[in-house]
Amino acid sequence: MSLPEPRVDEYWSWLAVALFMLVSVDLLTTLLAAADVGPAAEANPVMAWLIGQPLSVLLSVNLAVVVLAATFFYALVETIRTAPSRQARAVAMLVELWLGAVLAVGFAIFANNVAVIVYGQSLF
Repeated sequence: MSLPEPRVDEYWSWLAVALFMLVSVDLLTTLLAAADVGPAAEANPVMAWLIGQPLSVLLSVNLAVVVLAATFFYALVETIRTAPSRQARAVAMLVELWLGAVLAVGFAIFANNVAVIVYGQSLF
């Protein structure tokens, strides 16, 4: 094993936080914002379409995204575990950057949704 197991476990914890932000929190605040200003105000065309679908479709698509992200992440973690030390460090750095970017995007989307709910307009 190229990286200590606790570090890999920490990556899974960060992924859980990132997915919670991007799926649960974003979904709830997006639905609240759409209820306030209407689904046409949604900037993401896929999400705008999903808001108009039955709740089961919206939740199924979000669940599929979680499964895809976890599968992709599992492949990355296995690459880290099996790669030689030097390559494992490079892949680990990419994983950390990706997790940081996902969290930053999640917080930005959350802040934007809250602004739409509270002020009726987007931050962007």
